[in-house]
Amino acid sequence: MDVKAIESKWQARWEKNKENVFNKKNIDKKWYVLEMFSYPSGAKLHVGHWYNYGPTDSYARFKKMQGFEVFQPMGFDAFG
Repeated sequence: MDVKAIESKWQARWEKNKENVFNKKNIDKKWYVLEMFSYPSGAKLHVGHWYNYGPTDSYARFKKMQGFEVFQPMGFDAFG
């Protein structure tokens, strides 16, 4: 599997369709989504990480498909 080619393909599509650009036309349809940062419990991922991120990411994508301007910042752990 050529991961770089797959990534390039989708980035080109997002750029062409302006899917990752703020649209002033939808200023009245704003949606803010912030999921809690997953606790870094050990060296590996586990199902709890998905339960934290998966539902909020899915809902944010759903709202984007409904025409909302979705702001979904990626958080990070700055406390240890």
